[in-house]
Amino acid sequence: MNGRLIVMAILFCTGLCSTAPAQWGATNGPSDSPIECLAVNGNNLFAGTFRGGVFLSTNNGTSWTQVDSGLMDTTVTVLAVNGTNLFAGTYGRGVFLSTNNGTSWSPVDSGMTNFTVLSFAVSSSTLFVGTFGGIFRSTNNGASWTLSGMPDTHIMRIAVSGTNLFAGTGGANAGGVFLSTDNGTSWSDDNTGLLWATQVSAFAVSGTNIFAATDHGVFLSTNNGASWTSTSNGWEYSYVADFASSGTNIFASTGYGGLYRSTNNGISWPAVAGPLALIGPLAISGTNLFAGTHEGVVWRAPLSEMTTSVEGSAAGLPAHFTLDQNYPNPFNPTTVVSFQLPVAGNVTLVVYDMVGREVSVLVDERKDAGVYEVRFDGSNLASGVYFYRLHAGNFVATKRLLLLK
Repeated sequence: MNGRLIVMAILFCTGLCSTAPAQWGATNGPSDSPIECLAVNGNNLFAGTFRGGVFLSTNNGTSWTQVDSGLMDTTVTVLAVNGTNLFAGTYGRGVFLSTNNGTSWSPVDSGMTNFTVLSFAVSSSTLFVGTFGGIFRSTNNGASWTLSGMPDTHIMRIAVSGTNLFAGTGGANAGGVFLSTDNGTSWSDDNTGLLWATQVSAFAVSGTNIFAATDHGVFLSTNNGASWTSTSNGWEYSYVADFASSGTNIFASTGYGGLYRSTNNGISWPAVAGPLALIGPLAISGTNLFAGTHEGVVWRAPLSEMTTSVEGSAAGLPAHFTLDQNYPNPFNPTTVVSFQLPVAGNVTLVVYDMVGREVSVLVDERKDAGVYEVRFDGSNLASGVYFYRLHAGNFVATKRLLLLK
């Protein structure tokens, strides 16, 4: 094994957790357990984990403290903030409340008949939780709950937009998006234009626009859910773990598919640099974007770097080094890899297999500043996961591609 191959084998270690594009940095934790959810309350950043409890950072991830005294289930699926109250939804023990930033917790599940909580929303003075047994609502800060009239019982996500409440479901009988305009008392099937989408994994609210991530891509409604249109032109992943929005920027995490951003209401979703790990929940706190990963590490990047335009400088050239997600992906047998160079220099673009063996050298020469596309042909390769790595000057970025035959 030559030196180059050894380096790449280290780079592609299990979890891909030791390397990331330059603007991302791993915080000091919080846990070895997968990050299930993130929540922000002022300067406090909370992370809920799978079988690891809840962690708190008051310094943007520089340090973390475990805060789950009284929490009787350490798998925390969702965290929600309502004023000075912090709520934790768990996978098997219902809802817990903390009034002291997680220092102590108490159960608040009176009236609930299902205790597998997947989602949480706050609308005015009413709290809503989505469970495997429908939607429950509380008007007394969680002291008691009543079951709403939702016809589907498998509630994946809940979102609030003004006086409208949206529920994304994953049930076998109904599925799709439901709308309530009377605080959850009644619901309408709100799926016009959603095609065959039956499972909703995430919502994003941006002004009057509602985005729904489904098992058939991302859809947008501009009329409170009366109709939906696909925004998946160029979208390569049907699964979205989470959305986060900042101004006109909407970020979407897609697991190992990486991180995407739209600045034009979903017309396009270019890939942006993200941690080289299985990305799950997203959160924005102050000037930073945070991403939780399956490896139990929360990563941080300055929003200023994530939202800077890469369309070009005054001279019409790219303003930043960029490696885009290949398209299509998955692919069979060919796909296109695009990259941008703000300055001239020596460039290598190499494809590797899962163990770091060199599969194909796509580029190995000096390039002028500009935008480039390179076609990769996997006709002679077996189906599976591969990685491509761009090295241009001091810029190094790696992305994942999937060959399916």
